[in-house]
Amino acid sequence: MAENAEKKEHKLMVLISGSGTNLQALIDACGTAPLENARITHVISNKKNAYGLTRAQNANIPTTYHNLVTHGYKKSHPDSIDKAREAYDVDLAKLITENSPKPDLVVCAGWMHILSPKFIDALTAANVPIINLHPALPGQFDGANAIGRAWEAYQRGEIAATGVMIHHVITEVDRGEPIVVEEVPCRDCETESDLEERIHKVEWRLIVQGTAKALGNV
Repeated sequence: MAENAEKKEHKLMVLISGSGTNLQALIDACGTAPLENARITHVISNKKNAYGLTRAQNANIPTTYHNLVTHGYKKSHPDSIDKAREAYDVDLAKLITENSPKPDLVVCAGWMHILSPKFIDALTAANVPIINLHPALPGQFDGANAIGRAWEAYQRGEIAATGVMIHHVITEVDRGEPIVVEEVPCRDCETESDLEERIHKVEWRLIVQGTAKALGNV
């Protein structure tokens, strides 16, 4: 890595919706290789009671709660959920691109909201890349409940393995170019909870590796 690249501090913004275990993995990794020059500057949640907000606050990271319903977007567009989501995403993009400091990378770490083309276009115009963690292999089980669907598919004999990937965010859900991918073999006599626990352990490693790779650190 070039000397100037080593000295540059990379600012991360993390989007969450839940307990924030992947956020915690990033918090713990920042300041150490391969994220020795990275710092999380802001965390946004679309769930008020997401424990990830507490994790961020415990690490002295500023937080914002931004919700589709309670912040009035659905009420403002009662006849069109698409328009409500679009208005929400426009304001979300402003929260990110007008934040001080502006992030060098946005990481979706358990963010349970499909981002609209207007959001993606706004961040692209601001030169702020977006990456996402998805608990499945590329092209396999796009969207919600990927772990549960994988477990059920294994029970039917349709797959032998699932996995985890970190990928670039594009308009098509979970179809952006993969950054890092790791296969997770399925096991006989394993419950869905067992599989979920093993996948989460892989997620905590891969979100650090994928973020570092997206920043050009590795």
